[in-house]
Amino acid sequence: MQTPYNQYQNTQVSTSSPEKIMLMLYDGALNFSKIALEMMAKGDRAGKGRFISKGQAIVGELMNSLNHEVGGEISRRLEQLYIYVIDQYLEANINNSPVPLENAIRILTILRDTWVEAIDIWKKEKAIAAAPQVSQAAYVSQL
Repeated sequence: MQTPYNQYQNTQVSTSSPEKIMLMLYDGALNFSKIALEMMAKGDRAGKGRFISKGQAIVGELMNSLNHEVGGEISRRLEQLYIYVIDQYLEANINNSPVPLENAIRILTILRDTWVEAIDIWKKEKAIAAAPQVSQAAYVSQL
């Protein structure tokens, strides 16, 4: 049986745009990473491991969503960053060290912020393209 919160989350995902879903994935990975850092600080190894695994799973999904044919060089570089983040998760978990986890959080934050900027640019360009175009002649005739 699903809780109302789980039903809400499922509705959010199923009705969101692909851009919004990507943003939600970044937010999830960051949230789990920060919780793992808190668990590590409290000495809760099991909790740390559980939340690192959740963050790692999300980054794995982000990596699986890459389309190298369309994305080209950007896609390949993102894949390298995702692999690095996953390696940092592993190192943090194995060595119980916060530094690699902080590195993962830093990179994911930059990627998330860049994604937000890309969405904003795309929306502005879409709005400009959809706006009615007034020809120069029509504009001059209105003067």
